[in-house]
Amino acid sequence: MSLTTQIDQDIKQAMLAKQADRLRGLRAIKSALLLARTEKGAAEEVTPEAETKVLQKLVKQRKESAEIYKTQNRDDLYQVEMEELEVIEAYLPKQMTHDEVEAYLKEVIARVGATSVKDMGKVMGAANKELAGKADGRTISEVVKQLLG
Repeated sequence: MSLTTQIDQDIKQAMLAKQADRLRGLRAIKSALLLARTEKGAAEEVTPEAETKVLQKLVKQRKESAEIYKTQNRDDLYQVEMEELEVIEAYLPKQMTHDEVEAYLKEVIARVGATSVKDMGKVMGAANKELAGKADGRTISEVVKQLLG
């Protein structure tokens, strides 16, 4: 079952259960997927990889907004962002822990033959491709810098 179909079904369930916070997050996902499907040059159907990228983008936006609201002492808006974030993350693949990312990146570094920070581009290219949807790009970057630095 495609993610779009799953989201549509979950929206109906959230409406019937009167779950406003869940419904808000689901509608944000549906809107983003619809935009991805209708943007110029897009295929008729959005691939699972593209769906994951859309969800990751939504998660990143929510985290950044929540961070800003937290620093501005806007707990009401912070709570809204965190509720939506929780709903969106439920549709992403399970995220790897910091230790799992570090162990995987050690293998990538050995495979690519990286020895210094100058080789970070090679490692990041391979790692981002292989860990797409499983780990955050910022986390990958930090661990690579730590391992090569």
